[in-house]
Amino acid sequence: MHLRSFRRSVERAGTPLLEAESTLVEQYGDLARLAYIVLPPDLGRHRRVLVAHSVVQRSLPSARPVRARHRVPSPRDENHRGDIPEPSLLVEVLRGALAHGRRPSLWPARLAPPRTLVPRFPLVLGLRLFPRSGGADDLALAQGLSDMSEAGRAAFLLRSVYCLSDDTALDLLTSAGVDDAASALRAASALEAIAGDTPARLLTSQEFDACALQASPTDLLRRRQRVRLGAAVAALILIVGAAVVATLPEEAPPEPVPPTVAADPARLTHAPAELWDNTSRIDFTAWPARGSRVKDKNLLGRALSVWARPPTGTHVSPAPATSVAAPSDSPQLLYAGDVSDRAVVLLYDGQRLARYSESLSSAGHAALTVARVDDADVTTAAAVALGTVDGGARYLIAPWITEVQIRDLSRPDVLAHPLRVGKDGVTETVPTWSAAGDCDSRPALQLRSSDRIAEHHAFLLAGLGDLTPVHLTYTPLPGHGSPPAREPREATGTAALLAWAHQACGLGSLRDTGARAVNAWDFAEQDLPDGGGHALWTCARTDTWQGSGNVTVTLRTAQDATDAPADVVARARSTAACSRFGQHIVAFTGWRSPKSRWYALVAGSRAVTGITISGDITASKAGRTLALPADGRPRIKVSARLATGGRLTGIGPPIRSARP
Repeated sequence: MHLRSFRRSVERAGTPLLEAESTLVEQYGDLARLAYIVLPPDLGRHRRVLVAHSVVQRSLPSARPVRARHRVPSPRDENHRGDIPEPSLLVEVLRGALAHGRRPSLWPARLAPPRTLVPRFPLVLGLRLFPRSGGADDLALAQGLSDMSEAGRAAFLLRSVYCLSDDTALDLLTSAGVDDAASALRAASALEAIAGDTPARLLTSQEFDACALQASPTDLLRRRQRVRLGAAVAALILIVGAAVVATLPEEAPPEPVPPTVAADPARLTHAPAELWDNTSRIDFTAWPARGSRVKDKNLLGRALSVWARPPTGTHVSPAPATSVAAPSDSPQLLYAGDVSDRAVVLLYDGQRLARYSESLSSAGHAALTVARVDDADVTTAAAVALGTVDGGARYLIAPWITEVQIRDLSRPDVLAHPLRVGKDGVTETVPTWSAAGDCDSRPALQLRSSDRIAEHHAFLLAGLGDLTPVHLTYTPLPGHGSPPAREPREATGTAALLAWAHQACGLGSLRDTGARAVNAWDFAEQDLPDGGGHALWTCARTDTWQGSGNVTVTLRTAQDATDAPADVVARARSTAACSRFGQHIVAFTGWRSPKSRWYALVAGSRAVTGITISGDITASKAGRTLALPADGRPRIKVSARLATGGRLTGIGPPIRSARP
């Protein structure tokens, strides 16, 4: 807006607009946090930060008077007088954040919403901005908020941080254009009841602060390529313009640039067909080159060139913590052939897998996926996804696999059935998992390796969208007395399949996270009060290719259906718990019995000899399990004494806890 027109608008608006501008400056950080939390999480942290600031900065000219039945308090402490939010600004920020991801009724679903197609200030080039990461509680709350609607997140923030009454929050949400504000308030109330008395503190932490930011560079190599391309285009325009004015002398054509060693198809390495049977290293280095197009130099050359320097328009998908940089030496060819309507090339450079694919029916539409596979073994190098076909996936099977079957993890009593595999090692289509909320079917590969490697060795792999499926293992309950620790084993036995029937539904959250293996450890059992039945505590540990690991503790009872998802009672991220480097665990949760009585439940692994509780309940008892009555949902802290004399801090509930 020009200066004169802005002044005329201010003069027409009068003092209220000037006061709103002053309030906007004072409350800018709080309004930016509000917009950041309400915006859709799938925008990504960098994009959400920029859009949040854009929404706040555009709220002033559009602010309209809003009638609120109650005064809107400040989200800060009571000592900050004068920091009272202007309801019109608050509503306008909510309206802009809520409407950001909406598509018009006739807008094509395959295109982004029109609001995301128009660049708006502020613009940031060459940097990626994102809030500083918070603690485990902050991440758990962020995960819970991501599962809610935009209106639910807005209602949760208004109730917990601004401490608004339901009537005032209902007024503001309705003014912001929320169709069903009452449902949003109910969802916020339910989440607030589960989260306890900490949401206000967590929501004002650095995890959600859109003004206290970290900066990191964008893809420097790709930026250099684009700058060079722009310089080349500019130079070409100058040359063409000069040619119109004067006749230039004819120049000799430039000499072709010789291909690098890594991008030369003739230098690709190939493993002998029977190498896996004559080596002690059973991983991708023992895979022979397979497929109908292993001698197609043009296809292989395009795959290598795209990996070395992806052209504009190529869809590049790196796995978490994986570099897409070109290999320093010639990679190994694992597969080249046609899979449905795409040509696929699979390469291995000793640390990473690269899957190149291109459309057979039209030019372009190339894609490159790169993932870490360092330290792969006989199980984690047993299958690779070649692509999705008709709602399913097709896998390339390792040469040491002699039997390929498919089974449904949600039905442990149904036997696995054979899966057809072609001569080139490619399976028929394996159904992909349905949406995260639908756990009717959870298909997994059940493979058996050659008896020349291990006798009677069968194992399970679950495809979750990554290049390599996830290896599923199981650790049973400890024996009675003081038995030694049990080691993880393949999840093909009766007890293992039953445990995974209750755990499989939660695997959907691991899609595209770089998960390598998940072990389900039944670490404790307990008889619940009031006829609650016999319960099992399970720690499911997810290990990733980059080395970090997360755990999810669940509780299930004998009264649950066979395929009923286990109740999540605790989570911990980037932890050594439930691994060989963290062999002890104690977990706790609030539990409501069939007689509607609340209890504090605690359970520890085999080395726990005593439990101490503080908070709403104070108690100390010898043993590995504990169930104490409580007045309502208990808020407690737990520590345990180990047989070694050490102490162990308990893992408590996230924002969700066990259902009655």
